[in-house]
Amino acid sequence: MPLKEHLREARNRLFIALAALVLTTIAGAFLSGWVLEYLVSTAKHAGASVNYSSAVSPLDIRIKVSLWIGVVLASPVILYQIWAYIVPGLKKKEKRISLAFIAVSIPLFVGGVALGVLVIPHALRFFFGLTVTDSVFMLQMQEFLSFVIRLTLAFGVAMIIPVMMVGLNLIGILPARLILKHWRITVFIIAVFAAVAAPGGDAMSMVILAGPMLILFALATGLCFLFDKRKAKRLAQNEEDLAANADTAQPLQEL
Repeated sequence: MPLKEHLREARNRLFIALAALVLTTIAGAFLSGWVLEYLVSTAKHAGASVNYSSAVSPLDIRIKVSLWIGVVLASPVILYQIWAYIVPGLKKKEKRISLAFIAVSIPLFVGGVALGVLVIPHALRFFFGLTVTDSVFMLQMQEFLSFVIRLTLAFGVAMIIPVMMVGLNLIGILPARLILKHWRITVFIIAVFAAVAAPGGDAMSMVILAGPMLILFALATGLCFLFDKRKAKRLAQNEEDLAANADTAQPLQEL
């Protein structure tokens, strides 16, 4: 495809992705009030008050919340447009694999974001519990919203890490034996992440957070072993075919 056609295709895909983001951001504007009410209510139940730092802060906060909701809702369209742009240069097998990765990553990312939202009350209660007696905890809405976005984004990304593991395995960078060799370190990192990202102060909240990540890690490891086994079997079959062809080849002097 000529460079001009590539640029035109990129422009069209970018336009569709931006149009989807605009539409979902508009939809997010209608949901932003409910989201803000949930956040303020969560902070109050944890013993804090939420304040706005300036007269224009409420509008700024609404725009940020609407945009964040729009990004989450538009992520399937954005990822599909990226896939549709690069797919002409992929082989048939690579097309199937990339589409499967997108189909799996989207619900996992959204599920991770939802899990992060459920963790917010536990995190607030932990941090507020570190204050001294009779102190007043006042949150600036800007900082509180940034904390929520970082937390939910971290959980969304954490949920798609196992998918990335499988992808690295398929291209030969991360063999299953290496994953299994360092499984204790991986489990420890997951436990630490669950404790830091959602410090509810009780073991149950850690289990709720670490459980899905451990299950996804185990599934990803199993898939990597399956793919490695298939690769080894295919390689052995190719070697047998080459050996058979070499045995049946005509000697040069008989040609």
